[in-house]
Amino acid sequence: MAKQQRAISNPLALAVLALLRERPMHPYEMAATMRERGKHHSIKLNYGSLYTVVDALERHGLIVPRETVREGRRPERTVYELTDAGRAKLDGWLRDLLRRPVKEYPQFEAGLSLMATLPPDEVVTLLTERVRRLEEEIARLRAGLDAAAAQGVPQIFLIEHDYELALKEAELRWVRDLIRGIQEEALTGVDWWRGFHAQGGAHRDDERREEEPVSN
Repeated sequence: MAKQQRAISNPLALAVLALLRERPMHPYEMAATMRERGKHHSIKLNYGSLYTVVDALERHGLIVPRETVREGRRPERTVYELTDAGRAKLDGWLRDLLRRPVKEYPQFEAGLSLMATLPPDEVVTLLTERVRRLEEEIARLRAGLDAAAAQGVPQIFLIEHDYELALKEAELRWVRDLIRGIQEEALTGVDWWRGFHAQGGAHRDDERREEEPVSN
């Protein structure tokens, strides 16, 4: 029985297919084009993973080598082009991403689910620092979008940055509300949370005293 190939789901693979939809490219040109367009801010890019993705796409028959080129003294580079199967994969994959909400697992959400492990006052301090960092990131994003608009870049080519800005602005409002909710104990359970850590500290002290050797 033939071994079943693992489905390709890396967003970098989607970017490679989209680039090859425009024209045949070699991997170095793919990476340079992504960086030139700022796509590496939305899709994680490094050369090691790029070549791994290209190999996987070729194994699946989604891209094929077209030619080998050499520029000056640089090493030979393989230029790839999209197959009909690759074009169908690109279209179906992209349509599915745009229309179907899926559960994602951001690291901040994981931290929130376990934040009661830390004392409330410490969590407020940490979230306050997050607010400051979010404000800096929002200012950077706005400045970048304003600069791009001033250069005449159509908004459609910056849409992922608009989305990122909207998410960060919404997160900033939410985190500020969370800080107030903890400080003012407007969230149910904050009093229990404070008591848990007060009792936990005392409990640890009792355990520590029990473990200390008794001197004669």
